[in-house]
Amino acid sequence: MSRSRSGSGYNNWVSGLRNDFSRSLENRRRAEAEAEKPPSSANKVDRVHWYIKDNAKTHNTIKYDLVHDDKDPKPVLRRGQTFYLAIRFRNDVDIKRDRIVLNFKFVTVQNTKFTKTKDEWDCRIDPGTRGNDLVLQVYSPASAMVGIWRLDVRTGLQDINQPGMELFSEETDCFILFNPWCKDDSVYVEDDVKRQEYVINDKGKVYVGAYRKSRGRAWAYGQFDDVALPVAVYILELSRVADAERGNPVRVVRGISAGVNDSDEEGILSGRWDGEYSDGVAPYRWTGSVRILEEFVKNGYKPVKYGQCWVFSALVTTICRSLGIPCRSITNFVSAHDTNSSLTIDKFFDKEGNELEGGPDGENWDSVWNFHVWNDVWMARNDLPPGYGGWQAIDATPQEESDHKMQCGPVSLQAIRRGDIGLNYDAPFVFAEVNADIMHWGEDENSDWGWSRMKMNKYHIGRAILTRNPGKDDDDGDADQEDVVNDYKNAEGTQAERLAIHNAIRGSSRAQQYYQYNKDIKEDVFFDLIDIDKISIGEPFQVKVVIRNDSNEQRKVSAYLSARSVYYTGVNVSLIKKAEGTFSLAPKQTQKLVEQCMIKIYAISRVKETGQTWTDEDDFQVEKPKLEIQTSEDIQVRKTCKATFSFTNPLDMPLTDCQLSVDGAGLMRPKAIKIDGEVAAKGKFSHTIQFLPRIHGERKIIASFNAKELFDVAGAKTVTVKKEQ
Repeated sequence: MSRSRSGSGYNNWVSGLRNDFSRSLENRRRAEAEAEKPPSSANKVDRVHWYIKDNAKTHNTIKYDLVHDDKDPKPVLRRGQTFYLAIRFRNDVDIKRDRIVLNFKFVTVQNTKFTKTKDEWDCRIDPGTRGNDLVLQVYSPASAMVGIWRLDVRTGLQDINQPGMELFSEETDCFILFNPWCKDDSVYVEDDVKRQEYVINDKGKVYVGAYRKSRGRAWAYGQFDDVALPVAVYILELSRVADAERGNPVRVVRGISAGVNDSDEEGILSGRWDGEYSDGVAPYRWTGSVRILEEFVKNGYKPVKYGQCWVFSALVTTICRSLGIPCRSITNFVSAHDTNSSLTIDKFFDKEGNELEGGPDGENWDSVWNFHVWNDVWMARNDLPPGYGGWQAIDATPQEESDHKMQCGPVSLQAIRRGDIGLNYDAPFVFAEVNADIMHWGEDENSDWGWSRMKMNKYHIGRAILTRNPGKDDDDGDADQEDVVNDYKNAEGTQAERLAIHNAIRGSSRAQQYYQYNKDIKEDVFFDLIDIDKISIGEPFQVKVVIRNDSNEQRKVSAYLSARSVYYTGVNVSLIKKAEGTFSLAPKQTQKLVEQCMIKIYAISRVKETGQTWTDEDDFQVEKPKLEIQTSEDIQVRKTCKATFSFTNPLDMPLTDCQLSVDGAGLMRPKAIKIDGEVAAKGKFSHTIQFLPRIHGERKIIASFNAKELFDVAGAKTVTVKKEQ
């Protein structure tokens, strides 16, 4: 059989050969070694029974697909509690005669009660032991390493003078997870409603848009899908989390933040922000994590193209919840990206009012994103002083290097709130994301530095920090959102908020330099850029700047207005329109500047007589129609059902290259459906699919329509699936 000698398929085939050959050789050598041992009368193991579903019910893992696999089910257990295990021997078990060792941590089976401390593996014989069936209760400590375990059973005789022991290697992969239900586990969550939301809930929302008009983007996390847990464990290998550290959630989540992106290792997802996605899938086409994870595995564990911050965050939520780590997706609206650890976002303008890209030295690339999405994970922080446990921020979007890798966190939200930026990990970067002051610098030949500060905005960054409210669900709107800005910082303008800023400045020499300035400029002209509340796609709108002369003298004002289309990261795409001019204001006079423009507004004005300078900016997101979802009235397990997706095209042009992405854990496998033909200008789109529900209970359909001219028309619908009749 011929086979190409290049490509990922061939490499995977070769890798499989190596693994098969190594495994066969190991098994043969083990059999030869056992055959050479002196004969013994040790009782031999016939098989091991894991009580997979019974254990899953008490361990809160019954929803994992791996537990229900018809051919090869896997035990999925949580550390810090006991589980049942039965070993069938070929002869009746005699505890006084037989010596039995379980090789988890070489736990010796000879006790009818637990004898070890809660920090050690332990085992006791269950009263249900009969004949040749030995029933055991095994305890895994709350500090046990998380991942895949294998079991070896060694049997011999209690008489230590008898030579040799028989070895039985159980080939079943046993998954051990973190345990938020166990008080001794460092990820313990006391509130059951929060456990259900942050660990068990397999669907949710990621918030995107502009802070005044945000929207929840429905997402299918799918952490119980059969592909999720194996990939989660693989990510720990990929990010090189040491075996000894895999019981420590601090090290595990730091590894996850590095392993989900592909910047250092070949992680799950490649990021792209330039709008060119022809060799992959555009980020806005994804509706859930499972399809991405399946692509990752099918492609030979090569990174999937493409993601942006909300996709990285959604994947992190899936990975963390799959491993048992409480996790929520967090969106920071008006999010700072401080590139030089000054704790400020600095913009530099020449004498003509033009912004200097990169600053005066070409190394300042601070930016402000309309929104940025990361994650909070819940855990104790035994590596920090008392009081810094609870929610910790991590970020898998590749932005800034930390310890020579693209990873971020975990950093305590309490540390961020207090301005304690000297605590691990990456506190200065996260602090600036939600707290940075925006500084505008103007060219000034009288300044020793060559620049003087024109403006400092203390309250623009971190306008809202949204996540999904535990226990709430809203398919039609965003009544289920929760603003957790107070978890990150004190109320804007309060003394506590400014003290946190000053506390952070003390910990950064660069910040101290940027906050030292002198200002003696008379400010007697009032400026105001009128915020735009919202617009719908296809509609024009106006931008207004109000300028009022509050002095008793005439003032000459030069003004500049520009409008640009931008990515959500704040990166400019193209200039749409600009207007500039000079005019005079009589004492107490008010003037309005009006310009038709779109998307991103920036204004700068100078008063000739006083040198007063004013700058401001505004951004917003155009509203899109909602994707309506209608389903069959009677939805049952293993009964063919229908779902119809529809919306009206708001544009005066047809929609081409149309695709519908659909996801629904327990209802259907995630799929991308190519739509034949066009959607007429102002016409209605409608498409119906059939699906066969697999799991009963409350489930959710999540969908997104995308075309060349209009993308991310999204919708979600919760349905109740009845049991099979």
